[in-house]
Amino acid sequence: MLKDKNIIKIPSLIDMHVHFREPGFTYKETIKTGIEAALAGGFSGVCTMPNTKPVTDNPKIVKEILQKAKKYKFNIYPVAAITKNLDSLELVDFKELKKAGAIAFSNDGLPLLDKDVFLEALKSEELILSHCEDETVEVNWQIEQFAKAINLGYNPKLHFCHISKKESIDLIRAAKQKGLKITCETAPHYFTFTNEDVDNTGTFKMNPPLGSQKDKKAVMDGLLDNTIDVIATDHAPHSMEEKLKPYVESPNGITGLETALSLSYELLGLDKTIEKMAINPRKILNIINTKTVNFAPDMTWIVNPKEFKTMCKVSPYKGMKLKGKIVK
Repeated sequence: MLKDKNIIKIPSLIDMHVHFREPGFTYKETIKTGIEAALAGGFSGVCTMPNTKPVTDNPKIVKEILQKAKKYKFNIYPVAAITKNLDSLELVDFKELKKAGAIAFSNDGLPLLDKDVFLEALKSEELILSHCEDETVEVNWQIEQFAKAINLGYNPKLHFCHISKKESIDLIRAAKQKGLKITCETAPHYFTFTNEDVDNTGTFKMNPPLGSQKDKKAVMDGLLDNTIDVIATDHAPHSMEEKLKPYVESPNGITGLETALSLSYELLGLDKTIEKMAINPRKILNIINTKTVNFAPDMTWIVNPKEFKTMCKVSPYKGMKLKGKIVK
């Protein structure tokens, strides 16, 4: 890392979990505004989730997303659906989608709950990014299906998205100790907030929901002992009108691209943050980094969502004083 007037060059970051909302929901975010937010946060690439409209379940949509990203000279790694339209039990054509440019497969937004279909997906030997809602229950049986796929002679690849609960982390730790090569991520909101922070609007509403103090500590411990491999953002923007509705009426989702690096750096320090946000994501995705970004480790700043590049100007981090910032 090169130093110059307390600005250092660090590897650019990769976010394994974002929602850029295009196609279909461009009033929430567009590929253009999502990319601008990602660049502001130090990212040179992101994995976009498939719960678009139409669903990213066919080569045409994958190619359209890649074409738009190319225009902005930014690396989008599209994640395609596991099942057609996310709501069926019919598996997509993994080979055709991979050929079109899909980097992995996920039913983010509508978790795949059929154990047999999940096993068939693992047997594709493509990277499966598992979105769990009844988190600990689903983590438990999916680890069992992963082990079953191995016993059947396959080489499955399984990565758990946005892990947030102590019991889930304990299960993943135990599986890793048995030699199962699964990986997982958490997000900054799970080591920053708890359910005690939730207000009566949708500002703190996300899925999985914020956990207890015990869960928050478990997430922090899991990052430190490498049970948790990756910090992703689950950047999921909505309109201000939607997010500021009463909690029960508001949609799940939180923006995170422009705050994740600072929050992680304050918790873990620079080396561990780079490991979780730059090195490990690339290892899991099997991609190579050639880019660096300028980081000011001592710069303090106040989070002002009005200054965000993302279209969503609602943030639970509003007013927080953070340390460390990407600079041009």
